[in-house]
Amino acid sequence: MASMTDVIFLLLIFFMITSTMVSPNAIKVLLPQGRQQTSAKPLTRVIIDKELNYYGAFGNEREQPLALDELTPFLQACAAREPEMYVALYADESVPYREVVRVLNIANENHFKMVLATRPPDRQ
Repeated sequence: MASMTDVIFLLLIFFMITSTMVSPNAIKVLLPQGRQQTSAKPLTRVIIDKELNYYGAFGNEREQPLALDELTPFLQACAAREPEMYVALYADESVPYREVVRVLNIANENHFKMVLATRPPDRQ
């Protein structure tokens, strides 16, 4: 019986990890301010809203609209200003996974450190 519990526990951990890494939760374009954002590493934000519009912002600067082909030069310019930056992707939950993968591929090709931003689950 212990082995069945172990299997269920491992499956639970697996689904918790994959759901955190793969599916970003609903993120509004209006970003919340929190203590967590004042991290040691500067943050460059890439936002994809539900209409698949792209926006980018470096540090505390305002978000600016970007076309998909402008994303790579924008991120490279941010990296030139701060080589140790992290790129945080804020994607609405309705954004197709292929759009998220496009941004992840750009980050991977350019060796940018990438994080997927999520919001905590709603409390009832």
